Amino acid sequence: MVNRLAVNLCGIPMQNPLVPASGSFGFGLELADTLDLNLLGGISLKGTTREARFGNPTPRIAECTAGMINSVGLQNPGIEVLVSEKAPALRRIYRGVIIANISGYSVEEYAFNCGRADACPDIDLLEVNISCPNVHGGGMAFGTEPKLAAAVTRAVKEVTEKPVFIKLSPNVTDIVSIAKACEDAGADGITLVNTFLGMRIDIARRQPVIANKMGGFSGAAIFPIALRMVYQVAHACRIPVMGCGGVQRAEDVIEMMMAGATAVQVGAENLRNPMACPEMLEALPELMDRLGIKCLQDIIGVV
Repeated sequence: MVNRLAVNLCGIPMQNPLVPASGSFGFGLELADTLDLNLLGGISLKGTTREARFGNPTPRIAECTAGMINSVGLQNPGIEVLVSEKAPALRRIYRGVIIANISGYSVEEYAFNCGRADACPDIDLLEVNISCPNVHGGGMAFGTEPKLAAAVTRAVKEVTEKPVFIKLSPNVTDIVSIAKACEDAGADGITLVNTFLGMRIDIARRQPVIANKMGGFSGAAIFPIALRMVYQVAHACRIPVMGCGGVQRAEDVIEMMMAGATAVQVGAENLRNPMACPEMLEALPELMDRLGIKCLQDIIGVV
């Protein structure tokens, strides 16, 4: 029987296009007792740096209308723990696509981290985060200038054989020029978008709600902007796109794919409802029947 939900991402077969976004599912292991991980097409693991990071000071989370602001600051145990402990432990219980989300403070650190992740047999795909707005020291800057984005891409591709997706910041004027620079530098795909830079103020205390003052705004409110950027990049580049930003329901998945996304990541909604992805997967076949969609692969970029 043909799997109607199946897609192919850079030659890697996925049983469905749904991927919990980095930061919303930890290293996958944390949710293993809550849901059947093997329902998921892929899992993008918690963002990882070379050294362990404690992250930003608390409070780190602020609720917003139709979304949230977070400033976790890439709290993680470091690349060696990822490749020696976290990814192997997940592979023992999960058959789908394991995506390592890699960050860094220099081109050299990105290359080192990606080289280590590429050598790990339990990791299928690398997602290079040059877009995080929460960490001082370079994370966001690399994703806001085409030449810097290309420099990271080239350095990473020199030390890797597995597919490399570059995760871009939406906090730019021209997302297409940066995506095309990454494509020209050898990127195998693009993930977009990461969070927008946002802020909330506690009017009683007259202070920012977030200790770091500003953080990444995500959730349903950003979906139309994320969709627009997915459409622009998917139609300007020849490499596949993983769409992300405000996805809450099966209808959003269809929209993202029609705009050009091959796979669809779910972020903030997982934090609100850990069963969000299984619920979307359950709803998709009936929705596809209603819309006359035979297979999801057929609708990628139809708009």
